[in-house]
Amino acid sequence: METIADYFSTIPSSHRAAILAGGIAFFWLLESVKPLFDFDYKKGQHAAINIFFTLTTIVVNFVMAFLLLRTADYAATHQVGILQWLPKMNIGLYTIIGLLLLDLIGAYLAHWAQHKTMWMWRFHLIHHTDTWIDTTSANRHHPGESVIRFVFTMLAVLVSGSPMWMVFLYQSLSVVFSQFNHANIALPQKIDEILSWVIVSPDMHKVHHHYKLPYTDSNYGNIFSVWDRLFGTFKVLHKDSIIYGVDTHMKPEEHNNLKNLLRIPFQKKRAASPPENS
Repeated sequence: METIADYFSTIPSSHRAAILAGGIAFFWLLESVKPLFDFDYKKGQHAAINIFFTLTTIVVNFVMAFLLLRTADYAATHQVGILQWLPKMNIGLYTIIGLLLLDLIGAYLAHWAQHKTMWMWRFHLIHHTDTWIDTTSANRHHPGESVIRFVFTMLAVLVSGSPMWMVFLYQSLSVVFSQFNHANIALPQKIDEILSWVIVSPDMHKVHHHYKLPYTDSNYGNIFSVWDRLFGTFKVLHKDSIIYGVDTHMKPEEHNNLKNLLRIPFQKKRAASPPENS
């Protein structure tokens, strides 16, 4: 574990980019072998839109990176955060606690807040408009949402007291897990169920992308599934019943048009359809 900590303390930007690109490439190929759904879509055109948003996310994170570094330095210097207050322990346990805290605040809480706060939802909505969920959908975030997520990441670092190497480790894991649970792949049902007790599995997360409430407001987790189970936001829906998208924006000219997607947060609010029976 010390070797991992040392590596992520000085991980080059090129390595982080390789993790992102390598994950997309791997799951892209895997989707072609055994897809969960046989989509009738132009995969390249769909990917181009999602990769555009992936690039804007990278730009936002790069521009604001100094704030994250300042936050981590402040936590370490002033002994702020849960990890700073814990007694000395095995680095493996220390890392697991840190990753859980980063996932709780930087991912679960951020995701929950975006569904429950209207102005945040307007930006997050772009992610949910995708009706062809595949591995490229993982980073389909409006630039405004990328800023929101970054703020929650800083909050997570401050509350957890995580060192910067752990933040880089978490972000790298987050990228791969998000690509994994968005990928259009079919795992054996039993394996998926077992995985979902520990991590966010593909079938678990795809329930979150069902086009109607209450399923849209469920399964907020990113890496660890424990938070959804603990806070009562875990739901199950058979994959054959899942319809991707969001009920307010189901037309291709809206959800498959880059210019419109960028404008959605500033358009008039639309009422959602009544929830399905849960």
